[in-house]
Amino acid sequence: MEIVGYFGLLGSVALLIWLALRGVDIMFAAILSSLFIIVTNALPLADSLLNGFASGPLGAFTFAGKFFFLFAAGVVFGRAMGDSGAAASIALALVRRLGADRALIITTIACAALTYGGVVVFVVIFAVYPLGLQLLKEADIPKRLFCAALALGAGTFTLTALPGTPSIQNAISASALGTSLTAAPLLGFIAAAVMIVLGIWYLEHQRVRAKVAGEGFIPGPRDVIQERDSSDLPSWPFAALPLVIVIALIVSPRLFTFEFGALAELMQFASAQPIMWPSISLGVGTIICLALFGNIRKTAFTTLGNGTNDSLMPMLNSAAIIGYGGVVVQTAGFQQLGDVVLNSSLPPLLSLFGSVSVISAITGSASGGLQIFMQTMAQDYIAMGLDPEVVHRVATVAAGGFDSLPHCGAVITMLTITQLTHKEAYRDTGVITVVIPVIATLTIMLAATMGIR
Repeated sequence: MEIVGYFGLLGSVALLIWLALRGVDIMFAAILSSLFIIVTNALPLADSLLNGFASGPLGAFTFAGKFFFLFAAGVVFGRAMGDSGAAASIALALVRRLGADRALIITTIACAALTYGGVVVFVVIFAVYPLGLQLLKEADIPKRLFCAALALGAGTFTLTALPGTPSIQNAISASALGTSLTAAPLLGFIAAAVMIVLGIWYLEHQRVRAKVAGEGFIPGPRDVIQERDSSDLPSWPFAALPLVIVIALIVSPRLFTFEFGALAELMQFASAQPIMWPSISLGVGTIICLALFGNIRKTAFTTLGNGTNDSLMPMLNSAAIIGYGGVVVQTAGFQQLGDVVLNSSLPPLLSLFGSVSVISAITGSASGGLQIFMQTMAQDYIAMGLDPEVVHRVATVAAGGFDSLPHCGAVITMLTITQLTHKEAYRDTGVITVVIPVIATLTIMLAATMGIR
């Protein structure tokens, strides 16, 4: 039965990836793959579906309930920026100053700045997407490469490598190991440099290839791109004001401290609400859009309603994958696979890399995989003689590699928001989020053996 359980666990991952790559609805794919696990591991059907998949700590609807307001507020704000022409104005200003051909680099830098400043990845995608559409249109660059640029800036080096990043991945490692967010800074900078250089090179190489092949920008069915003369658009500083205010509000708890008064209470609330505070900030941004741009006030309820409806699919797709992970962690094979890697004869750093990679790959989550690793295995590697700071940085960077296989919730959310399929965009996204981070991890593992910290 144990062999059957292993087969069921690994087979379900393979099934989910296969279905995702074939363009099958991800919610159906997640449920079918969960049922495959349940049957092959002889798990109780009702409890696994209702508590594991649906409503447990890692349940789909637990996730959906937790993140609903963030998704809704993010998409509504993006809709308001698009309908008002604000996104178009900012995009045109960037193109005029930096050149249309640098659209992918602009996207990467913008996303990196936001995520390193502590802005949640989902919020970054929502905020940058309407701007990116206009950049892509002006530069005539395929959306698949924009998706990869989003992934590079928002989902790689700023989350796992750069010392001091406030990301959940970095925080998990620091909390578990008693290290700081700047643990092993040289290793972090090396990993970040590898990802940035290789990522930008790949994006630019693919952009040139696409241009030669005559492949250009094709909008999705729900993409809002205003076709109007630039003279009809708001001035770019005016257009950027809602976005600047949103970002300022989101990062304000890290920038300002007050000893007493209403502002102190507000900052305390903001610091304690990593989901609700960005949601409120995005809502404020939407209100500012309605106040500044008269062309959308007459259709305000239509804009708000359409944005709310558009948020449901990305949220449910992500929730379905989270629910699948909730079933995975119930299996005995999940725990045993980690033990096999831990007890192998591999060198400690290679074994660590394998452990984190296996767990992250199965769960499709860097933070989920890293949290499980830190709770169950990290101290074993420290007992082998590894420096806690090295364990922190290598494990954190490694978690951001194989987590991004096609069943990764963040990848699916990004593809859903950008209205692309795995078949259309995952090859480029996979190179950026899997291949290059793995190369970066192997690089710093070599550096660590040379005494670099």
